[in-house]
Amino acid sequence: MAASRSGKEIVPPHPGEYLREDILPALGMTITELARRLGVTRTTLSELVNEKRDVSLEMAQRLGQAFGNGARFWLALQMRRDVWKAERESDVRVQRIHWRGEAA
Repeated sequence: MAASRSGKEIVPPHPGEYLREDILPALGMTITELARRLGVTRTTLSELVNEKRDVSLEMAQRLGQAFGNGARFWLALQMRRDVWKAERESDVRVQRIHWRGEAA
């Protein structure tokens, strides 16, 4: 589990935070303009930017193509966030299975 120097846990940022805080300002582009360039509605992109929607596979493909960093980059950001949340919110508990011999 990641922690900052102050001992507080670092929450993985939502992909929309990167768009809102880094990418849109660097491009000097509005949500409306980026949505048009991505081929999605302003509402769809606004919900992502404002962290009310997660990155879907299709959106990851669009963002990856637009920025040249690939869909995997955007899906990895979303997955980090999802796993972090699930580890804290899920009640899933499964007993560990021990391997026999040298398998795995």
